[in-house]
Amino acid sequence: MKDYLKLYLVTDRELSLGRSLEEVVSEAVKGGVTVVQLREKDASTGEFIELARRLMKLLKPLRIPLIINDRVDVALAVDADGVHIGQSDMSYEDARRLLGRDKIIGLSVENFKDIEAANALDVDYIGISPVYGTPTKTDTAEPFGLEGLRKAVQMSAHPTVAIGGMNASTIAEVMAAGTDGVAVVSAICSAENIRKATSDLRAIVEEGHNKSR
Repeated sequence: MKDYLKLYLVTDRELSLGRSLEEVVSEAVKGGVTVVQLREKDASTGEFIELARRLMKLLKPLRIPLIINDRVDVALAVDADGVHIGQSDMSYEDARRLLGRDKIIGLSVENFKDIEAANALDVDYIGISPVYGTPTKTDTAEPFGLEGLRKAVQMSAHPTVAIGGMNASTIAEVMAAGTDGVAVVSAICSAENIRKATSDLRAIVEEGHNKSR
């Protein structure tokens, strides 16, 4: 699981400079993204499912997991690899019962109390969110910051991915704090050259990964 988390793309069509979802994801995968989360806050259920099917067709042959944000029903409809849920979404227990043991379930944690609660659950990873403030998510809790991230990683019984403000200037220090991976939105989706930007980010992640061993 930890290797899948290294460079975690969260999609955002509004930030993609008019490019199609498939183009963004395809170029990001060629650049070294290790897992993709389809995040669609405004799509209808039918549109969400159609987008997810298109990404499954693209990613499955490449063995890159597709995670659906929030929507267990969409994940079930397309047989996605898993879901990522937040504190106000469907409970972990309900999601696990519906999806079964073989699917990936990630859970966002917003404070240390959430991490303690997550430690009692059999989730596959936690998303520590947000590490830094970010314009792509305005409804988030108080940022953890680097010291908070370090403590969160140490507390967690599960693999960790850092969320919020992840880009070329922050990833090295975040990896040094011990997290297993970083979740990136605008630094990939809004990049002029997606493949190169992704490749550069992956190199920073790998360097940090090697140093922390």
